[in-house]
Amino acid sequence: MAGGTEAAQAGGPEASPVWPELRAWLKANPEHFLHDHELLAELGLKPTAPNVVEFGPAALTRLEAVVQRESGARKAIEQVARANFAAQAQTHVTVLDLLEARNHTDLARRLDAACQARFGLAAAVIALERPGTAPFGWRLLPEDGVTELLGEHGLSRLGPVAAGETLFGARAEAVKSVALVRMALWAPPRHALVAFGSPDPAGFTPEMGCELIAFVTRVVERVAERWPVLDPAS
Repeated sequence: MAGGTEAAQAGGPEASPVWPELRAWLKANPEHFLHDHELLAELGLKPTAPNVVEFGPAALTRLEAVVQRESGARKAIEQVARANFAAQAQTHVTVLDLLEARNHTDLARRLDAACQARFGLAAAVIALERPGTAPFGWRLLPEDGVTELLGEHGLSRLGPVAAGETLFGARAEAVKSVALVRMALWAPPRHALVAFGSPDPAGFTPEMGCELIAFVTRVVERVAERWPVLDPAS
């Protein structure tokens, strides 16, 4: 090694040290290289402490996993938002259609047709409690029938089918889940409800919110009060 150094200082053609010998010397004496910060800087190298473990690849892997999860969550949120926007748009169109109703029978027909065409439901009906009759196209419930279905003070119920034939008649077999929303019509009030029937057992479940169907029901309630039932006490 000494001879190699002397040759390097002489600057002759044999001045370059033999690389295997130099490499072996550096491996045996690494402190000379690691502590020469000026040389490291010139070579574009940065020393790393011997007790530092490189976590770069693992950190990048975790970062990629986080990005993928966030991307998946964002896509799911976007899909839900698009579905909600579409449902709201269909609800608004349905409301405009209901406002054009000419009488009670036309109101029931429009509600049923709109819910089938725009929401994929099997049926949507308006039901009115006895005593008294109901407009043509509406369903009649026994006295206290709304209380039996929704409870004394219940405003809505979503889930399995109840009173299927009473509410949906011949279409009851096609209904696998229901959403029921209470109404009070006229003065003195008569208890009533709107029943939405889905062909999917998971179409309406107790965990779901009912804001949109409640909104449609409130519109039905207001429109229905335009015209009185002629024989409410019969």
